[in-house]
Amino acid sequence: MEQRTDVVDPRDLMDLPLPRPGECPFGPSPDFARLRVEAPVVQVRCPTGMRAWLVSRYADVREVLGDAERFSSRTGQVPHMMGHADPGRPVRPGEFTRMDGAEYQRFRRHIGPEVGTPKRLAELRPRVEAIVDERIDALAAGGPGADFYGDFTVPVTTAAISGVVGVPYADRHLFHHAAAAVFSDVTSEPEMAAAMRPLHTYLYQLVRSRREDPQDDGVSRIIARSEAANEPFTEAELVSMCAVMLVAGFDTTATALAHGMFALLAYREQYERLRTDPSLIPSAVEEIVRCFGGAAGIARQVTRDTEIGGTPVRAGDYVVVAIQAADRDPAEFEDPDRIDVGRRMSGHLGFGYGTHQCFGQQTARLELSVVLEKLTRRIPSLRLASAVEEVPFKKNTPVIGPAAVPVTWDKVLPRERGRG
Repeated sequence: MEQRTDVVDPRDLMDLPLPRPGECPFGPSPDFARLRVEAPVVQVRCPTGMRAWLVSRYADVREVLGDAERFSSRTGQVPHMMGHADPGRPVRPGEFTRMDGAEYQRFRRHIGPEVGTPKRLAELRPRVEAIVDERIDALAAGGPGADFYGDFTVPVTTAAISGVVGVPYADRHLFHHAAAAVFSDVTSEPEMAAAMRPLHTYLYQLVRSRREDPQDDGVSRIIARSEAANEPFTEAELVSMCAVMLVAGFDTTATALAHGMFALLAYREQYERLRTDPSLIPSAVEEIVRCFGGAAGIARQVTRDTEIGGTPVRAGDYVVVAIQAADRDPAEFEDPDRIDVGRRMSGHLGFGYGTHQCFGQQTARLELSVVLEKLTRRIPSLRLASAVEEVPFKKNTPVIGPAAVPVTWDKVLPRERGRG
């Protein structure tokens, strides 16, 4: 008979603190301020029923993310928030976000050049600039008044990731539909598989086409690099890899950007600072990612008995690192709850940390930079069209942020006017 006295009854666990936008529209749950001091490593019950160690201090979160040998990514990123995501399920071919070590690096080595090299980013910038100008023109034609999230950030990031992978923008409904299922906490495994099937069928045809007739796009270059390597990707791996890039590559950035712009317009002096001093845009991008990246936290699994911040954890235990709580840790960031586009800092965890740090981060930075450059230049009067407390937030998804950001303006300047 089990006689251990150190096992907590799941019914006695606290619930994972979730965002409360009605109280804190620009930050994580206020519970984290107390947890960082009183219980920085504590067992919680997650929305999916998963039991995990919640880690909230910056130093501890960085330690977990930085040690892939003690803390495995086999769980997937957010199984604590998605009902269909079984952290114990075997890893499927191409499901690289759930791989560790050399197995993971094999994918990163071939995908990374498409989203992170200076040469590729230089090639991508004019495309992103054209996309952003096109969406600003669309706002001008339909306004004044729009939903900054639905009418602007989603089309911008969708077009950007479509271009990176090599999928026509007109086919976006395939990965939008799949993403709606993947990032739902109420979707069952069969429902998720059914939602992914049309996208996988489409990508299978795309991969076969690019093998036979390579184009100047990401899929063709990844195939070429892979086939020149010792262990080329199979078609199943390529299809799954492209699906992950498309599904994960548009709404996370779109939501962080919409949340960031919501904050800049709520504290409009920050938007005005950017408008009058564009040299602040790089630091503003980092501040947006610090404040709004990784909102759902990231899961890991302990590979051997060890400690986190002095708290013993056992092999097989699940861990959830609270990224936003870590990035609001006053031990690391001065006045951390203040949005400051001129903040001088380094080392935020909004893109993760360690070997699994987001390899699309440079593309995301490019998108955010271009959006801030173009918006502050062409729509200087951009402002919220509703009270902060009336902005709706998404529900039942780990992609946490506003569901819509109503904005308005007086005038949109044409492309050729410039800042003047």
